[in-house]
This record gives sequence, C-alpha cells and structure tokens, in this order.
Amino acid sequence: MTALLNRRRQHLRHREAPERAELRAESVSVSFSGLMALSDVTFGASQGEIVGLIGPNGAGKTTLLNVLTGFQSPTQGRVLLDGRDVSAWTPQQLARAGLSRTFQGVRPFGRLTVRDNIAIGALGVGVAPAEARRRAETLLLQYGLEDFALMPASALPAGLQRRLGIARALAAQPRVLLLDEPAAGLNEVEGDELVSLVSKVRADSGCAVVVVEHAMRVIMKLCDRLHVLDGGQTLATGTPAEIRADTRVREAYLGVGTAANA
Repeated sequence: MTALLNRRRQHLRHREAPERAELRAESVSVSFSGLMALSDVTFGASQGEIVGLIGPNGAGKTTLLNVLTGFQSPTQGRVLLDGRDVSAWTPQQLARAGLSRTFQGVRPFGRLTVRDNIAIGALGVGVAPAEARRRAETLLLQYGLEDFALMPASALPAGLQRRLGIARALAAQPRVLLLDEPAAGLNEVEGDELVSLVSKVRADSGCAVVVVEHAMRVIMKLCDRLHVLDGGQTLATGTPAEIRADTRVREAYLGVGTAANA
C-alpha cells in the first residue's frame, strides 16, 4: 500500500509540474456569424523553441492568437496547456498558469516609470509587491533598461518600448510567451536588436515563444519553425528554409523576390 501511494504521489507531482511546457491548439475553428475565421487549425509550441505564425492580412493570425490566450473561445476544437484543456479559461487564468502575451501596441502605463511598468507584470499574476519589485530590478539589468528605470514609460523610443513590453510580460515568469507583431514600427537596426532580445529570452528562461509577425527579415532569422495561415487554414509548416522554398507560400504571401532575399 505504501509503495502504491508513493507511485501515486510521484504521478501527481509529474502532472502538476510537467518537464516541458507546451501550448497546443487542436483542430480549432472559429466562426463569426457564419463566417469562418479559422478552419480546423492545429498549432503548437513547446518549451525551448521559437515558433513563428505568419500569413497575409486576414489569414486568421490574430484570431488564433486570441484563442490561444483566452480572448476568443473556439467554435470547435480545443486549446491545451501542458496537456490540460484550457479552452474555456480566461486570460487571467492562463496568465496565472504561465502564459504571457504582448500586444501590437505596447500599451505602457505612460505616466509610471519603466521600473513600475515592469513590476505591474508581476503584480498582475498575484505576486507580492516586494517580489514584484525584485523581479523588476532583475529584468531592468537583464534587458538593458536600467538607465531608463526612473523615466516615464511614455518617453521611451519605439525600440525600447518594445523591450519594455517584453520585460513586463517576463515579470510574470511565463512558461509560454506570445508576441504580437513585436517588430511593428521598428527600423532594420531595431529589428536586429529584437531578434537578439527574443533569442536571449529563450536562452535565459527556456520558455516556449510564439511570434506573430509580418517582418520576414525578423521572422526568418528568429524562428525554429514557422506556421503559415492563409484564409483561416494552415497553408504550410516547417523550418524557415522549408517555408522560404515553398511555392504555395511564395505565391500566397512572400512573393518570389521576398522569399529569395529574406
């Protein structure tokens, strides 16, 4: 009996603290008043990898991101976090379970300092104020924001605001991080800095990273795998090299010249 109880405890510990974080959508469809925004899409990202989600405007990228983060319920299919069905969870529940998201607009609390903006990311998932401040100090140093700690967040230039948004998301210590068009509005140099930044996030935290992005120069450098949507359906999946060479993707989205020069 004792041995049986010990095995049961080990099994429960394994279920409560899985070795590898995984976020997965299985056969997800979303319909708005009869219009299919997503149709039978299966998508996943595991701990330690960076997965890009790309496609032309109207492809369903934002809808899928909203489904993954609890802002939109699937009409069919389900979302799994570490094997657990979280399709009906709220964004707040998902955040507390280890899923953080940034948005196209960084949306800083403009009158608050950069330090306080980062601390809010931790406070939002129930972390005590003292621990939130400690995390903020660590992230300021870790991501090169220490010189701007007491500056109002609204005074930061675009590239640093993107960095602030990512640091604020990391204050929650996520196991899965979703970035919504982090390169929007950035120039080429800032885009390269973003690639280095997100690569550092993966190296430092080991979390799974999902990136929705239009900037092909960024996405091709950054991601281990790409998932291409078109018309609400999966068009192709594969490595950046495989996607670059895929005729369907080139015709639907990249264009021959863009694919060749990315």
